[in-house]
Amino acid sequence: MLSLCARLASRQTFASAAVRQLRTTPAPLGMLTTSMPASGVVTDPAKFVDGESLVAHQARVRHEDPGYRTYNYAVMGGAKFIGASAGRLAVVKFLAAMNPAADVMALANLEVDIGNLTPGNAICVKWRGKPVFIRSRTPEEIEQAQAVDVKELRDPESDADRVQKEETLVVLGVCTHLGCVPINGAGDFNGWFCPCHGSHYDTAGRIRKGPAPLNLEVPPYAFLSDDKIVVG
Repeated sequence: MLSLCARLASRQTFASAAVRQLRTTPAPLGMLTTSMPASGVVTDPAKFVDGESLVAHQARVRHEDPGYRTYNYAVMGGAKFIGASAGRLAVVKFLAAMNPAADVMALANLEVDIGNLTPGNAICVKWRGKPVFIRSRTPEEIEQAQAVDVKELRDPESDADRVQKEETLVVLGVCTHLGCVPINGAGDFNGWFCPCHGSHYDTAGRIRKGPAPLNLEVPPYAFLSDDKIVVG
């Protein structure tokens, strides 16, 4: 009986101490720094109050010093500007990394000397891993190419649309059928002949006979002078 009374007394003592501890615990820092409304009730400025309008909430939580708000706006605006600048820099760096390397750009253009090219002959150069035929045409070959009726061609294209100068023709040496390399000065039209499947091209590089569906492609090129051209 005595031990039971002792245990009950001990529990009452512990409960009293806990209550005293709760009474003496200091309030949170946020509760001490909040403004005191007219009603005298302490309200957390970070929270809305039931029935409080947005304007009233902003008025309650707004700092009394206008200079402090200006400082906040300046800091926030500066942070946004720095973030936008960093994002722009990252995008520019990413796009720049996708550009071709310097060695690749150096191979993009090919300068060719055609000063020793005589009429009726052709040279073959390599550009971007593909053969390019540069042919100096004779007056007869030019006349043959210009006399063709465009309406009769499988891939209609006039001779004037395929050359910059009548006497010089520049085409890719790749058959448009299956990618073989045709033979210069051969075939039924004295242009190019693909022995793989029998495609015949004329002196303007246009398909005239055989399975090839398109004319020989004309690469981008320009004349640097009468004796030099740049392909690419």
